[in-house]
Amino acid sequence: MSIDILNHKAAVEAGRPAAALQAPSGDILGRIGNLETRLARSEREIDAAQAVRYRVFVDEMKAQLPPDAMRRERDVDSWDAICDHLLVLDRSIEGDAEDQIVGTYRLLRQEVAMANGGFYSASEYAIDQLVSRHPEKRFMELGRSCVLPEYRTKRTVELLWQGNWAYALKHGMSAMFGCASFPGIHPESHALALSFLHHTVLAKDEWSVGALPELGRDMDLMPVEAVNPRKALAALPPLIKGYLRLGAMVGSGAVVDHAFNTTDVLIVLPIASISDRYVNYYGADAGRFSS
Repeated sequence: MSIDILNHKAAVEAGRPAAALQAPSGDILGRIGNLETRLARSEREIDAAQAVRYRVFVDEMKAQLPPDAMRRERDVDSWDAICDHLLVLDRSIEGDAEDQIVGTYRLLRQEVAMANGGFYSASEYAIDQLVSRHPEKRFMELGRSCVLPEYRTKRTVELLWQGNWAYALKHGMSAMFGCASFPGIHPESHALALSFLHHTVLAKDEWSVGALPELGRDMDLMPVEAVNPRKALAALPPLIKGYLRLGAMVGSGAVVDHAFNTTDVLIVLPIASISDRYVNYYGADAGRFSS
C-alpha cells in the first residue's frame, strides 16, 4: 500500500481532511470508453436525471409517487434541491447531455443536510444518533442510485464508484451511508439474504444504527447455521453486493417502503474500512478512470 493511501486512512480515522489526496481537478470525474461520470451542471440535467429515475423506479419497479410526480413523469422530492447529482453519460448517444444520461446517484454532504432539515435516510433510520456519535467525522449520504437496464454492466458501476470516491476525496468525507433496496414489500421473501447480512456484516458498537422503532422489521429470519453464504451472496441485489465488497456494514432492521415497492436496508461504509485493493484499484487520488 502506498504512503499516500496510508496517510489518507490515518487522516479519515482521525477525522481530518486528507489534504495529500485530491480528486481529479477537472469537471470529468471518470471515463471508460464512451461513458463518463460527472456532477450535473444545470437544472435541465437534474430534470433529465429525475426522468431516468422515473423510468427505473416507476416504469420498471412500479413505485407509486405523489400525483404531481406521476403526471410529470419525474421522480422528484425536496432533497433534490440540496443534493449534488452524479451522472453517468453515454457520449455515443446523439443529442445534448440531457439525452445521454444513463445512470445517476444523489449525493448529500453532512453540512448541507444539517442546514436543510437532515438526511433523507433519517425518515427510516436513526441517522442522527450515528452522526452525533462521531462529531469528528464528516458523513455523506448516497441515494437514488439507478442505471438504465441496458447499461447495468461492470464498467457503469465502476464509473459510479469512481465518481463517489472522487467526490468523497474532494470534500474530505469520513464515511458514506444510504439505503439500498430489495425488490418487493415482503422481507420474508428475502429471508436468506437478510439473515446473512444480519449475521455477518451487522454494524456494531460505534457504527451501530437501527431502523426507527415504528418501521423496523426483523432481519434475523434464519439461524446462522441454516444460512448458506454462497447462496445468500447470490441472492443479494448487485448494488448491495458491491457495497459489501468495498467493506460496508448494514444497520439493524429492514424497512418496508410501500411507495417504492421495496424492502430497504441501511448501508454504512467508513472510508477507512474500504478494502485496500479497491483503494488501489480506483486510485488513492481517484485517478483510475479520470484520464
